[in-house]
Amino acid sequence: MTQRVKLSALFVASQLDIKGIKSFLDIKPLADSSSELFYSFSGGKFQYYFNFGVVVFAGYTEDEMKWAVKAVLAHQKNPVNNWLRDDHEISCQDGATLAYEFDEVVVDKLDVKVIRITMFNLAQSVALDHYHDVSDGLLTEVKGFANQLELTGKLKISRKNMMRFLGKALNTQNDIAENIYIFDAPDLVWDDQYLDKLHQGLIKHFDLRVRFSEVEYMLRIIEDNLTVFREIIHQRESSLLEYIIIILILVEVFDLLITKILS
Repeated sequence: MTQRVKLSALFVASQLDIKGIKSFLDIKPLADSSSELFYSFSGGKFQYYFNFGVVVFAGYTEDEMKWAVKAVLAHQKNPVNNWLRDDHEISCQDGATLAYEFDEVVVDKLDVKVIRITMFNLAQSVALDHYHDVSDGLLTEVKGFANQLELTGKLKISRKNMMRFLGKALNTQNDIAENIYIFDAPDLVWDDQYLDKLHQGLIKHFDLRVRFSEVEYMLRIIEDNLTVFREIIHQRESSLLEYIIIILILVEVFDLLITKILS
């Protein structure tokens, strides 16, 4: 007999207030920390909330998921209108070996831990989709500045806007470092060989390490470009300061000359 559980991971906001959601739901979670909440509900349904803006559902209909996300809207920072989404399915078959298909993982046992670790990796996958989109947008802007520099020999951006741009890039880098755990196994898989094998297989199946490296590489390119741009702006401001000093000196010289002539 085959059991199936449908999973859906939604990126709904830049950040979720985990403490606020826990207080609002007023239900004891199966697992919780400062960064995540895992709940079990009747009918074999599960909800998994992550502070980096992702909610993962297991066994829910479309309408039920929309209602659940709307219910915690007050605890979402910068909610997004068009949710990033990743769907997957767990298929449990007696005697089966672990297998990873395009949109499903095949297991030979199905329990809360198996469901949770799969939901965890699906959340990481959709979060990486978001960080890739943000990094790609930043890289496109950087390329625009570089093309402008090539065509005109000038960089038409102020120090203030440059620092804002740099802040956005650094925040993205910091968010990834805080929220993506592909190099550290979660506590759930410790001392459980089957769960650890499933976890490592899901990391490979979702290409989490490769996608993480791609985002990291884009951010390094952005950082290198911004370093050059900052130097150009610094030189531009230094040149402007030199011109101001020269003008002030000339004004002082002219003032002395006029004073001598008139006297």
